Amino acid sequence: MAKYLAQILVLGAQVLGRAFARALRQEFAASRAAANARGPQSAAATSLSGISLQEAQQILNISKLSPEEIQKNYEHLFKVNDKSVGGSFYLQSKVVRAKERLVEELRIEAQRQSEKEEGQKPET
Repeated sequence: MAKYLAQILVLGAQVLGRAFARALRQEFAASRAAANARGPQSAAATSLSGISLQEAQQILNISKLSPEEIQKNYEHLFKVNDKSVGGSFYLQSKVVRAKERLVEELRIEAQRQSEKEEGQKPET
């Protein structure tokens, strides 16, 4: 009886291990596909800042990327979370990272736009 119970446990562990490995491979593939869809520069910006574009937008409560809205929300949240007024240094640092990530995304978009315009101009 103990032999069969041990075999059942080993077999169950193998099935769970395979399922976990398959799910992990699928997650890596989906993550890679999402990074490729955003472009290599955007993925690099995410890895450098440690924060995704969506997370940065949520932190600063930004729906569309506009420099004025980013700056306005950044200043408000930075002041509110200042340690001298009882705020949190951790939250303040998240606000700074979010602003850096969004500014980097604006720079990437501007670069893409200028490359697109250069490609459309007829050469003289």
